[in-house]
Amino acid sequence: MARVTDHDIDPATMRKQYRSEIVEEESLAADPMRQFARWFQQAVESHLFEPNAMVVSTATPDGRPSSRTVLLKQFDERGFVFFTNYASRKGREIAENPHVALLFPWHPIARQVIVTGTATRIGRDETAAYFRSRPHGSQLGAWASEQSSVIASRAELDRRYAELAARYPEGEQVPVPPEWGGLRVVPEAVEFWQGHANRLHDRLYYVLDGGKWRIERLCP
Repeated sequence: MARVTDHDIDPATMRKQYRSEIVEEESLAADPMRQFARWFQQAVESHLFEPNAMVVSTATPDGRPSSRTVLLKQFDERGFVFFTNYASRKGREIAENPHVALLFPWHPIARQVIVTGTATRIGRDETAAYFRSRPHGSQLGAWASEQSSVIASRAELDRRYAELAARYPEGEQVPVPPEWGGLRVVPEAVEFWQGHANRLHDRLYYVLDGGKWRIERLCP
């Protein structure tokens, strides 16, 4: 088999023993959004880098998947919200197939949260309120980038941004791009994964059952 690197790095030998407290079912909140709020707060208090970073996985109608990291910007009892260009690859795939998965990879504390659910667009009023809270440069960036489309060069992207900066200087309100907005993922199942020694991990799985949440423990 051909070598793809000149370095003597063998991922098969990379191992780490996790040292954590066992997660008992009795300690969990009755619904997954409340439990997520607890773990998210603990991730923040652990000073993780961007604890709101999550991998969003989408798929085409014929099942071809794609994944990328985005930032969670809102969550409540209704679900998880992130923002994007609706014409981007993920936006187009969600429009055709709204079933998505989210993964919060909190590796330094040996935790993961895995969400499966359905994504829908949020209201334009909600989108506008969040857009106006973004830094001025990020607002301009949403206009400058036709996300996921081919662009000739980095210089072309910088030229677009410079033109927008001249048109909308700091302090002037930037309109919300029509193809930019929020998506809310409404969970149908949520798994809370806690790593332990000897790969005997805790996997606590919330699943909707007749409109109510049921908690199951999965083998690691």
